[in-house]
Parts: sequence; C-alpha cells; structure tokens
Amino acid sequence: MRVGIVGASGAVGLEIIKLLESRRFKLTSLSLFGSSKSAGRYLYFKKKRIQIKKLNKQGLKNLDLVFFSAGSNISEKFANIAASYGAIVIDNSSAFRMNPKIPLIVPEINPQDLIKSKSQIIANPNCSTIQMLMALYPIYQAAGIKRINVSTYQAVSGAGKAPMDELLEQTKLSLENKKIVSKNFTKQIAFNAIPHIDTFADEGYT
Repeated sequence: MRVGIVGASGAVGLEIIKLLESRRFKLTSLSLFGSSKSAGRYLYFKKKRIQIKKLNKQGLKNLDLVFFSAGSNISEKFANIAASYGAIVIDNSSAFRMNPKIPLIVPEINPQDLIKSKSQIIANPNCSTIQMLMALYPIYQAAGIKRINVSTYQAVSGAGKAPMDELLEQTKLSLENKKIVSKNFTKQIAFNAIPHIDTFADEGYT
C-alpha cells in the first residue's frame, strides 16, 4: 500500500503519521506533501526521516491511498487529481461533505455506503459531528430522531498547527498590551470567540 499525506506537517497530518505507526498500518511507502513553507523539512516515521515534498499534480501519481488534511481549498484543487490517478482519497476538509455523489462516512455507522458508492473520494464529517453521531446513533436506532439542533464551540486546534501557534503568540502579545495583527483569523482569537470556522458557503453559513 503506497500512502500519501497532504498537509503532513499540520496538526492533523502529524496525528495521521502517529496513527499509521502505532497501528502498524501495512504500507510499502509513505509520501508527505505540504506547502512551499513546509517543503524540504523532514518528519519521522518508524525512526526514518521522510522529506516533505511541495504538493503538485505529478507527486500524486503512483499512490494507493491519500489523506487530505490541508483545508478545503487544497482538497478542491487536488483531491480529484489524486483520484483520477487511481488513488482512494480520504478527505478531512469540508470540500465534499455536501456533495451527494461522494460518500460521507463514519466507519462505525455507515460503512455500507462505501460499497454502494463508485467514488474514489471519501469525505468525513468534522470532529464535533463524528463524536455527536457516535453517541446519538444508538438512540436513533432504538427510538428514531427527527431533528438535531446543534451549537458547537470549537478549539483553534480544529484549524491546524498555524492557528494554534497564532493563538499562543496572540495571547502573549495581549498580556503584554502589544498590537495584534491576525494572520489566520478574521479577528483577534486570543481571549475571544468568533462565529467562523473553515470557509463560508454561498448561503452565508460557515
């Protein structure tokens, strides 16, 4: 199994690497991809150094399974390319979640949808949704559920490593009464909550 990880140096990418190693996933090669900022850096897998490559079309050839964890814009641009080369794509962004042609999967709940679908791309819900469904699915099976109204308050870790680093930086600047310029957020995130996660859809929701 030839595996690739897009967004390898981010918070989710690093966790995927840890899981592949701890669960002794049987792979013959591991390719790591990132932005121009990350390209050239090395990460460790089973005590071996693997260099991060800059993401491009050619790099996605000759892979069997590719995890995408670099945000919806990257997934929209490159996931179909990886799939066209024959890879199974597991996408962690919001890019394909509402696409009726692409299965939205929580393995413990609807693995049968993988068999029905012909799509090479598999989407998954976001973290809060997966946890909620794991708890609610037995109730749905036993009694049925007509509607779920949900408000979530999510940590910056859901946005990746760079936003987590920015929260730390902004917190220090705020406590020192220094000027804060947001890089990864629309507003100051330190000591704040903002109604914004990922990208805005056409109908105005995020």
